[in-house]
Amino acid sequence: MSVSSPNGQAIRVQGLGKTFVKGGVTLNVLDNLDLELAAGEQVAVLGKSGSGKSTFLHILGTLDKPTTGQVWFGEKDVFGRSKRELDRLRNEEIGFVFQFHHLLPDHTALRNTALPMLIAGCSMGEAQNRASELLERVGLGDRLHHRPGELSGGEQQRVAIARALVRRPTLLLADEPTGNLDPSMGGDVFELLTSVCNEWKSTLVVVTHDHQLAARFSRRLVLHGGRFSEELSS
Repeated sequence: MSVSSPNGQAIRVQGLGKTFVKGGVTLNVLDNLDLELAAGEQVAVLGKSGSGKSTFLHILGTLDKPTTGQVWFGEKDVFGRSKRELDRLRNEEIGFVFQFHHLLPDHTALRNTALPMLIAGCSMGEAQNRASELLERVGLGDRLHHRPGELSGGEQQRVAIARALVRRPTLLLADEPTGNLDPSMGGDVFELLTSVCNEWKSTLVVVTHDHQLAARFSRRLVLHGGRFSEELSS
């Protein structure tokens, strides 16, 4: 499939903090966190359960707002934008892949994949053409009209990946994308994500507890005590 590469941009996280209050107890999940990601960089984020990995990813993807600090895409402060601008950024430039696929059960693989383009106002023909190209790319060209219940777990995850990629995002975020897959299928998902991001020069951030998967990334960050440390290659 021939595609054009989006214009990548550096991402900078500065003084990021996220606080939750539960039962009168204040919990600082992220604590004055700083991070810089070069355009097109691919990073694995590790950490124990409850360390704040998913919280960080949700803030980076603008699904949640920080308590303190800023997130910069290029020269623009993400959370300094209006709600309309933020919605547009999320739809046009950010793709999400979650451990649980969140596919619409009554829609086909083709329709599920095309939805972000339809929401953006693209024509049905354009949306379906690009969706079918991506489903071909992820090896599901013969499953376009199957609903999620007719697909295996690995196939559903590939539909979710195609959906995340259909807008050709500059930033792709994946939260435990291989958590429900066997090691072989998990390896296939890794290869798919990295190869597409290499082709499009998209920035990729993968949250995972799988150290074998993380070891395949050239940069690994460990979240502990609300801050990142770099895990050195062995």
